[in-house]
Amino acid sequence: PSSFELALPTRPYYRSTYVFVSRKDAGITVRSFDDPALRTLRVGVHLVGDDGANTPPAHALASRGIVRNVVGYTLYGDYTEPNPPARLIEAVVRGEVDVAVAWGPLAGYFARRQPVPLEIVPVAPEIDLPFLPFVFDISMGVRREDEALADELDAILIRRAGEIDALLDAFGIPYVKRIRRARQ
Repeated sequence: PSSFELALPTRPYYRSTYVFVSRKDAGITVRSFDDPALRTLRVGVHLVGDDGANTPPAHALASRGIVRNVVGYTLYGDYTEPNPPARLIEAVVRGEVDVAVAWGPLAGYFARRQPVPLEIVPVAPEIDLPFLPFVFDISMGVRREDEALADELDAILIRRAGEIDALLDAFGIPYVKRIRRARQ
């Protein structure tokens, strides 16, 4: 994320969001964490660990008391198997969960590789109050003291913006909007 404080970020080259993922043939129309359907649907989320540092969707659901029908899938998984984070998206395809809430780039990439069409819908709200963001600007990061490299990468991001957007599209990466601004 562009706000990562341990590195000097380049200009953001896209902004993405967490998304709801469901089978297109299921007719699920969830668009918000406040949708009452989330109380009865089986909802899949990525879990990071048991220390409370879970993904924003896990926290958003828990803050609404939606826990009994939530199914957790480890984000890190068994890396002796290919693509452990894909298990959450595959669970939607297999019907283990009705809807998943996942980081958009991961969901978009794996959704395109499934045998059935999936619906991908950005979550709402973009920020769950008091402050739980679901939308993030994405940048490259360099060493904090390496401003010259950051400036060089910024120039490349501007010059090759069309190619970058084409790659994001080719890999199914959902974005909130295309970003064309200078590094702050």
